[in-house]
This record gives sequence, C-alpha cells and structure tokens, in this order.
Amino acid sequence: MHRHWHRKARARRYEPWGPQGRFFGAGEVRLALLSLLSEGPRHGYELMRQLEERSSGAYRASAGTVYPTLQQLEDEGLVQSESVDGKRVYRMTEAGQRELAEQAETVRRIWRRAEAWGDFGFAREPDAVEIARPAVRLARAAFRAVSRADGDSRVIERVRDILERARKEIEEID
Repeated sequence: MHRHWHRKARARRYEPWGPQGRFFGAGEVRLALLSLLSEGPRHGYELMRQLEERSSGAYRASAGTVYPTLQQLEDEGLVQSESVDGKRVYRMTEAGQRELAEQAETVRRIWRRAEAWGDFGFAREPDAVEIARPAVRLARAAFRAVSRADGDSRVIERVRDILERARKEIEEID
C-alpha cells in the first residue's frame, strides 16, 4: 500500500498543473534571488513580484519562502540588508557575486525553465484548466505506449501520427 501511494505522489510532483508541482528544485530559490539581486538592490516584495514575472506567473513566491531564504543568504554573508524608507532592502555582497559566478550554469538553467514554463501561462486560465488533466493523461498514454514499444519504430510512428492528428484537429478549432 505504501509503495502505491509513493508512486502516485511522485507522478503528481512533476505535473506543472498538479497540486504537488514544483517550480524550484533544492537550493534554487536562493540562486534565483541572488541572480535578481545581481541586477540591483531590492526589497522582499519586489523580489517576490520579479520571481512571478520572470516565470510568467508559473511561480508565485510566498513571504514564507522568500524572507527566510533572504535571511539565510544574509547569514551566509552573500547579501546585506538595510532599512530604507521603512523597508528592508537587500543587496548582494562580493561573496554573493562569487557564489553566483560559481553557479552560473544552474542559474541559466533556472531562467531557461522559467521562460519555458511561461510559455504555458495560458494554461492557468479557468477554461484551459478544464482540459489539463485529459491532456496530461494523453501525454502519459503516449509515453507509456512508446516505452513498451521496445524500439519498434511502427509503434513510435503510430503514436506520433495520432498525436499529430489530434494537434492539427485542435488547431483547426480556432
């Protein structure tokens, strides 16, 4: 029974529309915040807003994520903060710049993913959400069929043809 639950939870985790979907992997929020701070000093709310904008709304940062992460970065000496007009403003330190340079490829990967997720911004519209589950089920069925095909090019070609026909038929609706 436990194994069955684990398999279901793990499968949901990677669906961008699922309840367990995750935009950032371990340690990536801190790198994204450092990256944004490399562009100039910012306060926490501004950083939350920029994370959402950079992901075209796919990721909505919460204060419960951003502020503890900023505190961690400050504790590590990667950022400094000061109060400006009643707001805590964060700026990157030289140590933060070095950390960002060392993690440059990971940061590029984060923002490429943000851009790709942004391409699905329309999928969060109320009407679009209605077809999310059937679309994910279709994709799973296609991947499952191909994975069971054991390299049989006829099966792969047939799945590709079915998907292409469905895509064309849907595009003709417009």
